[in-house]
Amino acid sequence: MSILIVSGTDTGVGKTVVTAAIAALARARGADVAVVKPAQTGVGDDEPGDLDEISRLSGVTDLHEYARFPDPLSPAAAARESHRPPVSLAESASKITELARSRRLVLVEGAGGLLVRFDEDGTTVADLARSLGAPVLVVARAGLGTLNHTALTLEVLALRGVELAGVVIGSWPRHPGLAERHNVADLEMLGARPLAGVLPEDMARMDAGGFLEGAQSSLGVSLGGRFNQVQFKETFRLEL
Repeated sequence: MSILIVSGTDTGVGKTVVTAAIAALARARGADVAVVKPAQTGVGDDEPGDLDEISRLSGVTDLHEYARFPDPLSPAAAARESHRPPVSLAESASKITELARSRRLVLVEGAGGLLVRFDEDGTTVADLARSLGAPVLVVARAGLGTLNHTALTLEVLALRGVELAGVVIGSWPRHPGLAERHNVADLEMLGARPLAGVLPEDMARMDAGGFLEGAQSSLGVSLGGRFNQVQFKETFRLEL
């Protein structure tokens, strides 16, 4: 059994697409894979959420959402606003552990960044990872501002004794600018050497076949893909 937590440096960095890509690769290998979203925010009770998007892209149907709140806030604030009980990450850890006993891989997608509060006690995804003894894959932006966010995230993981599974750039622009070009090397110097993957910005718009191929070429070997960092840098004329 294996548990991997997918967190981000911020909201909207591409966690859902990265999670779907890893799930698609695991499914293609014939692995039993489950995907967990402990808390979904910003989506109504009858609306499709992140798990629906992951299923659409990857074909995985073993999906588990433990709490949902309609307001686009942190899970703790969204629970407070909706007068609903917050998600319990202790209970989530127990459920995830149980799932992992019968699945080869359990993917857990967080909400926002690593230290976003899930309850009034300040419990975070970092706490969940430590409780599970699970590594965290960090999804980062490509552009300006990503270096500070990524450095802070990696520092928190180290301080809390949580294993880093790697850093993935969640959305690489078709025409990268000066900041994006320099950020690849700088992210590596922060501790993301080598990058665990770089997903193109249009991944979510691909059909199932194209998405699987995109996942294979965009994620590294440790995640089931064949991402070639040297080739990537040559394509965009980045410093080797």
